Amino acid sequence: MTALGVGLIGTGYMGKCHALAWNNVTSVFGDVERPRLVTLAEVNPELAAKKAAEFGFVRSTGNWRDLLSDPEIDVISVTTPNAFHPEMAIAALEAGKHVWCEKPMAPAFADAVKMRDAARRSGKAAAMGYNYIQNPVIRHIRRLIDDGAIGKVYHVRAEMDEDFMADATQPFYWKSEASSGYGALDDFAVHPLSLLYALFGHAESAITDMVKPYETRPLAGGGERAVETHDLASVLLKLEGGISAVLIANRSAWGRKGRIAIQIYGSTGSILFDQERMNEFQLYTTDGRPEEQGFRTILTAPHHKPYDRFIPAPGHGLGFNDLKVIECRELIAAIDGKKAHIIDFEEGLKIERSIHAMARSFAEGRWVGSAEIVE
Repeated sequence: MTALGVGLIGTGYMGKCHALAWNNVTSVFGDVERPRLVTLAEVNPELAAKKAAEFGFVRSTGNWRDLLSDPEIDVISVTTPNAFHPEMAIAALEAGKHVWCEKPMAPAFADAVKMRDAARRSGKAAAMGYNYIQNPVIRHIRRLIDDGAIGKVYHVRAEMDEDFMADATQPFYWKSEASSGYGALDDFAVHPLSLLYALFGHAESAITDMVKPYETRPLAGGGERAVETHDLASVLLKLEGGISAVLIANRSAWGRKGRIAIQIYGSTGSILFDQERMNEFQLYTTDGRPEEQGFRTILTAPHHKPYDRFIPAPGHGLGFNDLKVIECRELIAAIDGKKAHIIDFEEGLKIERSIHAMARSFAEGRWVGSAEIVE
């Protein structure tokens, strides 16, 4: 296919991550023409120009809508705060652009439905930014499960913990506003949910508790404001196939930096993985003599595809941004009409449905099925 023309909205952490992926996908994989980085959009025109020069974009603009009418742009990366995702993604799809949108889809389920519907109407590729599923370790764990390496899986525990909101003196900002969503549940827990989906399928029902570690946060100009979101969520789940699961998400966990811990228990073994040690996993199987049974650590290596595209030797390790490069290559495959390992807007909406079922469960104090969240 011809080189894709890329537009990017946003220059924060994920904006830079997308830019790195677009810049590196050809160098890493070598089987696609180098994308053309056309225009970067940021609300501040001066910042847009500065970041365009740093990220390698030809042009910049202070108005993201300029990207919609540009015939040189084929695909738009949306890396803005959650509340802006629906308007931008829908507008891009209606303008005939492919879309790569960071998670979650939208704070409101109705808006997520509109995004899915816009993708259906457009016929364009519409991918969510769930890059943790691209880890060669996660792909290999799925193969082990499919091959029956640990027998029949009956229970899974997933925890996501970081401490970026652990400090009680941190000033109030948009992640504590109700307009951003529920808090840890949708801003955060969607990532381990994406891993559960990639490994086992979607959540069918849930019962949830949510907590506000801090009821108020200080304002930068003095005073304080009530926190409107919950930074901790604990969920009991039933996954597809009747697998029981536990999901815990905590944005205020001192000492945790990027922890997504998955514990998988089967009839003949167990698998453990932690994103803070993303280049290894632990496998326990009951074959062999009991005297030598125990967890063994397996390091990623070139035979854990596509690790080999980055590094020719085992044990050297990939990083977070590398997962985004892999996701970028999968998106390009989807744009080219090929089978792709992505979470598109169709599957993304199912994750959103599960999240809103969890939130309803907390509000109503009962088990709620995902099917109860109707369009």
